[in-house]
Parts: sequence; structure tokens; C-alpha cells
Amino acid sequence: MKILVVDDEKLLVKGIKFNLENEGYTVDTCYDGETAVELARKGDYDLIILDLMMPKKDGLEACQEIRGFSTVPIIMLTARSQDADMLMGFESGADDYVTKPFNILALKARVRALLRRASITAAPEHSAPELLKAGHISLDEQGRRAMKDGREVELTMKEFDLMLFLMKNPGKVYSRESLLDLVWGYDYQGDTRTVDVHVRRLREKLELNPAKPRYILTKWGVGYYFAQ
Repeated sequence: MKILVVDDEKLLVKGIKFNLENEGYTVDTCYDGETAVELARKGDYDLIILDLMMPKKDGLEACQEIRGFSTVPIIMLTARSQDADMLMGFESGADDYVTKPFNILALKARVRALLRRASITAAPEHSAPELLKAGHISLDEQGRRAMKDGREVELTMKEFDLMLFLMKNPGKVYSRESLLDLVWGYDYQGDTRTVDVHVRRLREKLELNPAKPRYILTKWGVGYYFAQ
């Protein structure tokens, strides 16, 4: 597994690299967002750890640019703990968010969780993919591909995980807290508005009319569900 670590704090980068390499990962490093985008274009990474505040190009800009050509899992690092920063990170396409200072064991656990969810067992070439379908929306679970009216739509890892979970449980209403626990897969300490951001992005990408969604629906005062 190959990981890119990006932060302008060189001592921190050195520590993260050391700990991840001890886990058996191959680790590349850089210290600004501009270089991060260049490396992401040609590095074929399995995961990127990206600091929010950096020279030349900040983490939000870098994340947005990377999302233009890749769905690689991204963990955003920041020294600030405001909810607004977290939500901006998710809006930019990040899959997870860690606030400095952090416990390296916790960071490694999140790295393992994201890589585990991103790992795909390739389907046999002779077998056709099994699709989950509802109207104009289709999901290929094994290939982790999403289609809208037959045309592929790029989803981040967490967006795909959330959509897959909802489609596999049609009609069941889940609170934001439940979705964080069931989809994110560990004791997530962030704001439940994380779910709202991901639901909004899914509607924008997959619904024919995001303002009046047909499938990704809200049960007011309760949570979200998928309507067949």
C-alpha cells in the first residue's frame, strides 16, 4: 500500500512517515499543496494524508483538484477544530478529518479503516457485475462504480459507502448518529453535519433534481433513508 503524506511541518511528516513505514506501508512525502497535486496525478496512491494549512496551495484547494481526477481516500489534518473547517474539508472531498495534536495510534487506525474499506476484490472477468438499481441510479458494489442514467459518476469512498448502505436498506430511516457509526465504521468524534454534507453531495451527483430528490430522502426530525 502506498501513502502520500503532505504537511509543511517537516518534523511531523517525518514522524508520520516513520510510523506508517513501520506498519509496512510505502510512504512518499511533500510539504505544500501544489506538489501534492502533482504527485497525486502520477503517484498511484492508495491514500493521502493532507494538511489543511500549507504554502503555495492549501489543503482544501489541493483536495478539490485531486478530486477532479481521483477518488483516492483522503484524510485531512488541521490544527484548528472549528466545525466550519471540518465541513469545508468534507465539501472539498475529504473522507476523514483529524485535528492536531493527534495520537499516532488513532491516525494509524483511521488509515487502516479507510484502506480496508477502499480495498476491492476484483470480479472474475467472465462474470457480469451485479448492480443495485433504482430508477436512473445504479451501483456496482464489487467494482465500486456509480451510474446515473447509465453514465458513470465519480463518488468519493465515503460517498459510495453511504449510498451503498442506504440502497441496501431501502425504506429504513437512519439517524445521523447511526449513519456515522454504521458507515464510518469507528467511534467518530466529529459533527453529525458530516452526514448532511455527504447526503447533499450525493443528491447533487445522483438525483435528477437535487432540490426535489426522488430517492435520497429526509425523514424530518429523524434522519435519512433511500426510497425504492
